[in-house]
Amino acid sequence: MITKQAVTHQSIRAIILDRIHKGEWTAGTYIPGEADLAVEFGCSRTTVNRALQQLAEEGLVERRRKRGTRITPMPVAKTTLEIPIIRKEVTARGGTYSHHVLVNEMALPPISVQAQFTISNQKLLHLNTLHLSDNTPFMYEERWVNPAEAPGILEADFKDVSPNEWLVKEVPYSDGDISFSASSASERVAAHLEVPKGAPVFLIERTTRMNDRAITALRMYYPEGFRMTSKL
Repeated sequence: MITKQAVTHQSIRAIILDRIHKGEWTAGTYIPGEADLAVEFGCSRTTVNRALQQLAEEGLVERRRKRGTRITPMPVAKTTLEIPIIRKEVTARGGTYSHHVLVNEMALPPISVQAQFTISNQKLLHLNTLHLSDNTPFMYEERWVNPAEAPGILEADFKDVSPNEWLVKEVPYSDGDISFSASSASERVAAHLEVPKGAPVFLIERTTRMNDRAITALRMYYPEGFRMTSKL
């Protein structure tokens, strides 16, 4: 049993993971229920639930309504993506990096963005940034940030460090969502990327959170020819 002072959903996840690796709980078997684990660890069921939910999202356990939680018979490997620093992406390709913050204002976001932040009629920080490689457009991003979840961002000077790099270095996050799609450039996006309107672009949409509270939501537009690489 871990001390009550040290109990967090991360520490419970680590203990469960250790028991799986040591073979104490084998593949296909059901583990003790949330109530039993809460008593063992001296914490709330909510804390246990968060730990089990994270393990389920990682493919290590399966959660079944009214039946409980069991170790996945054949755990599914999942790829974890790190949030890239655009400056490093550019320099890794041999380019000289620069950026321009085109919009930096507190504004009321569209309804779709408000839904991502679970807010209503609340202003957020709106940042639009053009990233360049050798003075040629590399990527254009449209970003919304909740200043309450990113302390210091309203005072940040983005002259030398882009919002992307500032957030990666200064604001921790627990999880997020990301999607990739092919799209066509709107008139605004086309103007910033210096491509014809309707030209194909690679679109990445990402939301990062800390304990279910959205920190930032953004759309990143790359011109045709961009290649994304990652490691498994």
